[in-house]
Amino acid sequence: MDTGTHVVMGVALGGLATLDPAVHNDPTLFSAVLVGTIIGSHAPDFDTILKLRNNAVYIRHHRGITHSIPAVILWGILLAGIIFLFVPQVNFLHLWLWTFLAVVIHVFVDIFNAYGTQAYRPFTNKWVAHGFINTFDPYIFTLHVAGIVAWMLGADPGYTWLIIYAVIALYYIKRYLDKREIIKKIHDFIPDVEKIATSPTLKQNYWRVAITTTDNFYVGKAEHGHIQIVDEYKKVPLPDTELIRLAKEDKNISAFLSFSPVYRWEINDYDDFTEVRFIDLRYRSKGHYPFVAVVQIDDNMRIMSSYTGWIFSEQKLQSKLLFGDNPI
Repeated sequence: MDTGTHVVMGVALGGLATLDPAVHNDPTLFSAVLVGTIIGSHAPDFDTILKLRNNAVYIRHHRGITHSIPAVILWGILLAGIIFLFVPQVNFLHLWLWTFLAVVIHVFVDIFNAYGTQAYRPFTNKWVAHGFINTFDPYIFTLHVAGIVAWMLGADPGYTWLIIYAVIALYYIKRYLDKREIIKKIHDFIPDVEKIATSPTLKQNYWRVAITTTDNFYVGKAEHGHIQIVDEYKKVPLPDTELIRLAKEDKNISAFLSFSPVYRWEINDYDDFTEVRFIDLRYRSKGHYPFVAVVQIDDNMRIMSSYTGWIFSEQKLQSKLLFGDNPI
């Protein structure tokens, strides 16, 4: 989820913690728990700092090891331990439990959007992305804001958040059923489907879909239950050539391929160099595919420049290739 949603979820968990008698009866412990749930709800995303290196490092590692099983355990212990240093008189067990729960819920909700996480590391590096909740869901965020306002106006925080989270749980079930219906219609409509990537949008009944079949890639949209295919590409395997092998060694291309499950590729020859471009098919917007990886290789088989990330114009992409994307 986005940063704002994680923050309000941290506040919500602090309010929910008042159902714990130890927290409810100890104002100091409540304050410590509230700090722990707010920080814990954002802690796995501290890897956002990797953007200061470059996009390749960020894409390869964001929502990776910081969202893994060992990291989730360590986040809870580390954050609760630091807070405990400032308030050693509080009950550490309850402080740790609620802080740990905040970290767990952060990773848990992240697996439901299209970006996903590597939440099952170290057992597998597979990206887990169920793709039925948007990274920013206005309904979930609004419910949290409403709960915070109700709490400020005097509503009981424990029962307020218990009710709100019951509603959100039903909302998740509803979105899962929406996705399942889309998947069923795609299977009925297109034969030989191997894989379907769904990306919900801010609009409740509008989804992006990227479909992999035995021979083709299909890019489409689902609107009010109606499936429309807008692009179709022949599924062509990457050639095993020196050029492609060199391209795959580039840090930007390697990061893109480690993350993107559905993409097509292009090779474009120019006077002094060859460009290899990879295009993620999951995020089509206004006829454009903004998430790409590009490498330019000269005639002597040397990498001239490369880039991966979100680009919304060819002019901007060429600027990135010319000047690089490292902000340091």
